[in-house]
Amino acid sequence: MVNLLAFDLGASNGRAILGQFDGKKMTMQELHRFENNYIEMNGVFYWDLPYLYSQPKQGLLAFKQLNIGDLDCIGIDTWGVDYGLLDKNGHLLGNPRAYRMAVDADVERVWKTVDFPTLFARTGIANLNFNTIYQLARRKSEGDVALENANTLLLMPDLLGYFLTGEKKSEYTNVTTGMIYDPTKKDWDWQTIDELKLPRHIFTEMDQAGQLRGKLRPELAEELGLNQANFSAVGTHDTASAVAAIPGTGSFAFCSSGTWSLFGVETDEPILTDAVRDANFSNEGTVQGGFRPLKNIMGLWLIQECRRDWTKKLGITYSWNEIVEEARKAEPFRTIIDPDYGDFFSGGDMVRKVQDYCRKISQPVPETVGQVARAIYESLALKYRWALERLEEIKGQRIDQLNIVGGGIQNKLLNQMAADAINRPVVTGPVEGAALGNLLMQAKALGLLNTMEEVRQVVRNSEAVHTYTPNHTEYWEQAYQTLFARL
Repeated sequence: MVNLLAFDLGASNGRAILGQFDGKKMTMQELHRFENNYIEMNGVFYWDLPYLYSQPKQGLLAFKQLNIGDLDCIGIDTWGVDYGLLDKNGHLLGNPRAYRMAVDADVERVWKTVDFPTLFARTGIANLNFNTIYQLARRKSEGDVALENANTLLLMPDLLGYFLTGEKKSEYTNVTTGMIYDPTKKDWDWQTIDELKLPRHIFTEMDQAGQLRGKLRPELAEELGLNQANFSAVGTHDTASAVAAIPGTGSFAFCSSGTWSLFGVETDEPILTDAVRDANFSNEGTVQGGFRPLKNIMGLWLIQECRRDWTKKLGITYSWNEIVEEARKAEPFRTIIDPDYGDFFSGGDMVRKVQDYCRKISQPVPETVGQVARAIYESLALKYRWALERLEEIKGQRIDQLNIVGGGIQNKLLNQMAADAINRPVVTGPVEGAALGNLLMQAKALGLLNTMEEVRQVVRNSEAVHTYTPNHTEYWEQAYQTLFARL
């Protein structure tokens, strides 16, 4: 039995997942879970890196306490685009900034030098104001001392990996998220980096998921009482790991459902057409070195922020199941919104933002918890329909089913709504898709798996899935053609 440990870190929480692989099946066990939130200081949003670094250590200690032998490998995945800076001595130059502080002025600053059609042609990435390239240009314009003194830039999973191993490398899938990778040259987008006068020397050598990248630092292994376990590059972008854990075959689309809903397909090469650009789709990397043409949809962030509002203003902390039940009881198709409306991106006062948007577009204003939640869930399902249609146009072929992975699959109401809205079967699972994909790439790095078919066969051997069959599709068709089409 091989012992693997995945650290799967999202923008709201993280977990350490033990994977035990017997050659055919991966058995998973959660060892440690923790909260993650950005911190605002003097108008800047930061991630608390010392805290985040302490959490994998807690996961490693939890493994040690199991007393089940040596740890064979470790891997880390996180969200995309955010990074930390190191000086010439390898010391951290301040906590990493968080993408939630992004504003449209960051985009406009770059477009004065390189316009969006050019950026898309070079990178294949959608115009999202938090892209790494926009973040870096902002710091350059500020005369940021950390950037001026930086020797190395590492994206969040690689940064945490560096502090565990001492290795400074950048994994492909996460690099592709930030509008700073050239998919045709398969390298950093040096042309844009030079035009924006960003320092070339901070960008490191890249590696691929499924490759070994050093071992646990000897002093850290000694501190924790562990062997010097291997460290593997995995699909360090959590969506890339989640997609690797999809058991699907044939023509399928995927949706990694969580704070964001990342909705797309897998391709061998990027799709850089005007249609992809105009629909604001991205070509992000896969663990096998290909691409994921996908749409970033605001996802369950909306309901997460509404829940935070209800706790603050009503003094009631609704469970996720309670919110779903309130939504289930609410009137269907009363209010439809665009989940990707710009004001929804930033946190705080989300219920009011939803209500204000409804007034703006002359939709009935949701007042109750059930009305707000129903509006969000139905609107997400209809947005999935829109994204599916765009993907079929882009690929020039019908997509037969949707595979949803991630924590969002626990919302059975939304799963059924998605099936009804797209009029295709929806297959859900695994719930810990990112962690499972992370573990599978570790197994590949150790030479235990070779092909993606072998990887996905292990998923099918290991995880139960559930299929939702479309129902009442005529009502969803009417809502899509009338209510959603107006947005």
